[in-house]
Amino acid sequence: MKLTTHVLDTAHGCPAHGLAVTLTRLSDGRVLKSIRTNADGRADAPLLEGDDFQFGIYELSFAAGDYFRARGIILPEPAFLDVVPIRFGISERRHYHVPLLVSPYGFSTYRGS
Repeated sequence: MKLTTHVLDTAHGCPAHGLAVTLTRLSDGRVLKSIRTNADGRADAPLLEGDDFQFGIYELSFAAGDYFRARGIILPEPAFLDVVPIRFGISERRHYHVPLLVSPYGFSTYRGS
C-alpha cells in the first residue's frame, strides 16, 4: 500500500517540475512529508507507505502560486490559487494516487490508479 502523486501544468501543457507538495495527516496534524516534484511532475518516492500508511484523513498541499511565479507568470495579489489543498480519506489497503491538474485559475483532481 502506498500513496503517490503527480502534477500537470495545464497552462503550459507539461509536468509541473519543482512544485512543492506537503502531506499532512489531519488526525494529529503531523506533516509526514514535504517534497518538490521531479522533471516528470512526480514525487521521487511514495509519499506514504509502510507503517505510515494508516486509515484516516489526509491533506496534500500544492504550492501552485510559488510554482507559477517561478515560471515568470504574473499573478494578482493575492493570487486566485496560491496553495491548493486536497483533502482525502484513506479507507482501504490499496494503492492511492492523487494527481493534480493545475493552472493559475483552476485545478482538478481524481483518484488515479
